[in-house]
Amino acid sequence: MWQVVPWSSICRFLADEKRLNPQATKCFPSSTIDAMTRARICVIGAMDEEIAEFLSHAKMLNIVERRSFRFHEASLFGVPVVVVKCGVGKVFAALIAQTLIDTYQPAAVISTGVAGALSKSLRIGDVVVGRDSAHHDMDARALGFMRGHIPYTDFRFFTTDEKFSELALAARLDGGHKIVHGRILSGDQFVSGDREATHGHLTGELSGDAVDMETAAIAQVCAVNETPFVSIRTISDHADGSAHIDFNTFLPVIASNSFHIIRKMLVGISEQ
Repeated sequence: MWQVVPWSSICRFLADEKRLNPQATKCFPSSTIDAMTRARICVIGAMDEEIAEFLSHAKMLNIVERRSFRFHEASLFGVPVVVVKCGVGKVFAALIAQTLIDTYQPAAVISTGVAGALSKSLRIGDVVVGRDSAHHDMDARALGFMRGHIPYTDFRFFTTDEKFSELALAARLDGGHKIVHGRILSGDQFVSGDREATHGHLTGELSGDAVDMETAAIAQVCAVNETPFVSIRTISDHADGSAHIDFNTFLPVIASNSFHIIRKMLVGISEQ
């Protein structure tokens, strides 16, 4: 049973000047310069297009600038959130995930954006709700570990939060696009070209359904911190020879599919 913390309790102000960028004073009133809103849900996207609709629908409360990152503290469909663009790649994604957890102690972290399809049953505009995720470029087989296994740990596949996944899977999309539960693989490369020749392990050994550049990194940080996590990715291309063309063509159009699912999740949470 979901329990929503009352807004008056969530919006407690914390005087913690050390975690504010002094240059951020121009972004919000001076009366709140030493305050941060406690957030329940943190949403991470890698690119502007992946968070644009969140920002356009949000009731903005505060914007905190920390180095080159902007943390948008807001109310979205009755739920307090923080929305941030992390930048592309696993290091940026992990950096922002840990910062959010340390700063806000969120009820959950959601990774949103686009991904390439690995499963032949997926088409552009479909959405994959991560069942689990793994680093496809983690390869210590020479040391006796399976591909994706982080050496000397129990980490290989990072399972996402069951309750948040159920909320996402219960949503519906227009246009005949489907929502599936699947495995999302992540690596610091844009997968394209002759995938069977160069990346056969993605669908073979690792049994991936979709591929991106951030999910597994955020999932790993959340696993270490015991923070609920889910990744919701809209298919932008087929990770093949035309991937770069499809990605640039469809990104502005279909990135909103992930938003619509998360919107329905937040509405569901706020109503319980």
